[in-house]
Amino acid sequence: MLAVFVASMSMLTTAGCDEGETYADQKKKEQAAIERFLHDNDFVGPIKTISEAQFYAQDTMTDVSKNEFVRFNSDGIYMQIVRKGNGPSIIELAKARKDSTVTRPLLCKFLEYDIRDADTTYSNIYLSSINDEILCTYSQFSRSYTASFTSGIMKTYYGSTVPTGWLKPLSFIRLTKVAGEEAKVRIIVPHSSGTANASGHVLPFYYEITYQIPPNY
Repeated sequence: MLAVFVASMSMLTTAGCDEGETYADQKKKEQAAIERFLHDNDFVGPIKTISEAQFYAQDTMTDVSKNEFVRFNSDGIYMQIVRKGNGPSIIELAKARKDSTVTRPLLCKFLEYDIRDADTTYSNIYLSSINDEILCTYSQFSRSYTASFTSGIMKTYYGSTVPTGWLKPLSFIRLTKVAGEEAKVRIIVPHSSGTANASGHVLPFYYEITYQIPPNY
């Protein structure tokens, strides 16, 4: 069951490549695995990829009824915004406050799936009492995010560094304290934007993630 957040430890114990395999070979395997996932997966079904131009023309939304995912050319991330969320974005907060930086704690529910090895690795979705907590800072000067896991499953198994793939949606979602109205995204994250484990083993991962400001913040 996905309720068991440690579904497999294979991703930490199995080498990401055969002996003598080049990095280029590994990247080809990664891309092939992503292509298979786009056409056949048990989570959302066949995926329709849209361009960044279309995504921005649609007011940075993806049509869930058509199972649209936008592909970002700069990093190869695919993203579907299932629910944009209510409230201001972290960028709007920074502009309104006229601060050089804005820091917010975030609570996340997530599911992580190893695309290449077809294995659900970790999840807290069905564990009502457990959230992964992130402390996220947005810099107006660099227009970029930095963040760290402060508690939860991801910190336990990957350390405090939040992968850049998890930060990608923050430029497009809104933040709320209200449960049930929080932003939800689905993303396909290539190894270069993933955890240290994903990067080291050239593994692509699929994530479902919600982002919410703690109700007591």
